[in-house]
Order: sequence, then structure tokens, then C-alpha cells
Amino acid sequence: MDVIFLNGTAYALVGLVAADVGGSSKVGLYRMESPTSFTLVADLGAFALVNPPATEFFVPTGVPYALELYGGAFLVSDGHHNRVLRVTREGQISVFRVFGNTVPTGLEVMGTTVFMAEPGPIPHEPQTGRAVSFTSGSAPVTVVAAGARMLLDVEFGPVGMLFGLSQGVWDGVEVGSPAHPNTGSLVRAKGDGTFEVIASALDRPTSLEVIGNTAFITTLNGEVWTVGNIANPR
Repeated sequence: MDVIFLNGTAYALVGLVAADVGGSSKVGLYRMESPTSFTLVADLGAFALVNPPATEFFVPTGVPYALELYGGAFLVSDGHHNRVLRVTREGQISVFRVFGNTVPTGLEVMGTTVFMAEPGPIPHEPQTGRAVSFTSGSAPVTVVAAGARMLLDVEFGPVGMLFGLSQGVWDGVEVGSPAHPNTGSLVRAKGDGTFEVIASALDRPTSLEVIGNTAFITTLNGEVWTVGNIANPR
């Protein structure tokens, strides 16, 4: 689902592989020991089974979506169990923040503040596609910007600009199905709490990374797209 590096070591977030979806592996956070060897650091599926969420669910082991470093530990968003987990390097798991049916997806961290994408519940209307921010504890969740359908990721770019990745118009087939092809977009949060479109007609984008003034976007069909000059689009 996601990968991150800590002190030169890769950690991988693995989901939708347990028996509840027909698999035979463990849902969790893995540490890469070699190109062919991984160690399970935290069994997120086992944690979910004994600590189910308050919101409705049908995948007991959850759907971990994004991985981010935070204060020497890891944060994991669960888009099905509607919460963010904290995982230490030693594998201790705790609930960091709990949400309603907002479908937490992509994460970004700046200092002690977490920024998160929310596509919202089906049918993933534009007004529920939001970028929010929060910290640990009971501090309130703040809406940074709203209005992007199926918002799946958020990343900071040049001069503190916050960008979001909208997958587009949900295809309506079933819960968890993607957007219609070529309806996605790269968006930028504006000071008035809305988004402006930087690039459109993206084909079912899933993840965003910003390096310098260029956005790198992965898609559902295994491609990587780039969008240049995102700070000053024409």
C-alpha cells in the first residue's frame, strides 16, 4: 500500500492480504532486511481484530492506506476503519485519531501537524473530498480545503503550497471501486478553503509525491505521470 524510508531502511505497509479477503498473509508494517527478506514489525490486522472501530466495517483487518513518519514513530491511515494508528519502531500499536465515516487516505506531516486526505463516504461527492489537519490528543480537526472528488493524497510543494490528488468521479460499481478513467486531477489548496485544478484528465491516480516543482503521480494501471511547474501553472 505504501513505503517509506527511515535511516536508509525501507518499511512497507501491506494490506488486503488476510483471510477476511481470501488471502493468507498478515496485514501490517514490514521492515525490509534484504531485496527478498522482510520482517513483520507490527501486526495491524491482529490489532484491528481485537480493537474494532466504532464505525461500520466489513473487512475486520481493515484497509491500511498510507504511511508517514511522525515524532520518531509511524502513522498509518486506515480508510476502512476510519482512524489513524501510531506504530512505534518496536511494533507497539495505538489509536492516534478516530474519525467518522470520512475514509482517511493520504498523509503528510509538517512539524507536529498531520495533514490528511479524505474522499468521504460513497458516493464521494465533491464537498466530502477534503484536506484536513490535526495534531495528537483531543485538538480539533481543521478543514484546510474541500471540493475535490475522491481526494486520495496530500503533499506539500514549493513555498508551503498544499497539493491534493483527486481520483475523480466514482464509478458507482461497489464500495472501494475506483473513479471513472480520466476524471482525476491534481489540485492545490487555496486560502479561501477551496481547491484549484492544476492538471486534469488524470487516469485513476492513486498516490502523489512532490519533488521540487514537479509532481509525480502513480496511477491504478501502474504508470507514473509527472506534472511540471506546479507552483506556477499556465
